[in-house]
Amino acid sequence: MFGLRLRAARVEMALSQEELADQADLHRTYIGQVERGERNISVDNMEKLAEAVGKDLWRMLQPDSD
Repeated sequence: MFGLRLRAARVEMALSQEELADQADLHRTYIGQVERGERNISVDNMEKLAEAVGKDLWRMLQPDSD
């Protein structure tokens, strides 16, 4: 869920994975792996990425209200 929301926020901001990685001080390939759900991500890195896309982490972790 976090990876999908991260990708949506990144695309909405017209950022490349590399630009997002630079802003969050993480590696570009790590961003792709997180977005595809291939990596277990720490809360610290989730916070860095949420901040880089201008979102509150707690909102990115909320379940959908379907």
